[in-house]
Amino acid sequence: MKELLRSTDPTVIAFASALLSGEDIEVFVMDVHMSVLEGSIGVLPRRMMVRDEDLIAAERVILDNGIPTGRD
Repeated sequence: MKELLRSTDPTVIAFASALLSGEDIEVFVMDVHMSVLEGSIGVLPRRMMVRDEDLIAAERVILDNGIPTGRD
């Protein structure tokens, strides 16, 4: 699996997940439960992962829709 994007904004994760689902690209969101450890203040980013073979298509969907990847 490859990291597609990371964000502390849950709406970005939800929007990206919906777009990728519409393109039949499966995603796995990591670090969802880390907010319990940090006190729910949203400091730790969530990471969205995709299969290696879906990375290029998923990046195209993300960039075409102006979603920041947060990987810089």
